[in-house]
Amino acid sequence: MAGFSEATAVTAMRDGEFAVTLDDAWTVGDRPNGGYLLALLARAGLAAQSGQRHVLAASAHFLGAPACGPASVSVEMLRAGRFASQVRALLVQDGRALVHALLTLGRFDDAPARFSGAPPVALPALAECVRLPVRRSERQPMGLWDAVELHADPATLGWARRAPSGDPESRAWMVPATDDPLLALVAVDCLPAVTLELGSRGWVPTLELTAYLRALAAPGPWRVRQHARLVRHGVVDETCEVWDASGALIAQATQLAGVRFPD
Repeated sequence: MAGFSEATAVTAMRDGEFAVTLDDAWTVGDRPNGGYLLALLARAGLAAQSGQRHVLAASAHFLGAPACGPASVSVEMLRAGRFASQVRALLVQDGRALVHALLTLGRFDDAPARFSGAPPVALPALAECVRLPVRRSERQPMGLWDAVELHADPATLGWARRAPSGDPESRAWMVPATDDPLLALVAVDCLPAVTLELGSRGWVPTLELTAYLRALAAPGPWRVRQHARLVRHGVVDETCEVWDASGALIAQATQLAGVRFPD
């Protein structure tokens, strides 16, 4: 299994064009995870310019599900500014455009937050939580949960006991294996689908994902909370927040995903 830096590595081919390999460890079923794909596109966006060091915002539309293996990313500079720059990134595989992202790039500093109205979510001690995956599935293997260390709040694992709680929320500790800031883009899309607690079945594919990265993380485990407000017309919204070990909010995200229920 490749580590995060290796799994998101990009190789410059020509101006604005990068070769990539979609790693088979960062997957849901046999397809790369959406947060992982967004992190890879962000890596290419940063590599295509030299003025900014960090991703501030990233929004991706998933036009199709790429397969693991070779692909390419093209990056277009939309605006280069002193405070922020914007780029467009497109993932292409076998001649098909599959993921389209817009990225706002900038720089983080060490200044404390002037205001924060999002206190860290309460979680049991890490040792009292359950390491994912709680069980193995040959039909829907979760390579992502081997690549990312997650310890879920037992109160949000009713689905694993075949007793969904009816409360569409997932909460977990994430133990980062790297200090790479782009890992936060995986963190906002790595928890069990919140609709499992409503009795959904199968894959919950991301249609659109928007993430804001707010600060560099302090060393130590992260707290991650994901919840839904509405399930309707076969889609669900999922809102996610990530706090570092100091209690600082380091990432926020909202996504729209497809969902299916037995009925």
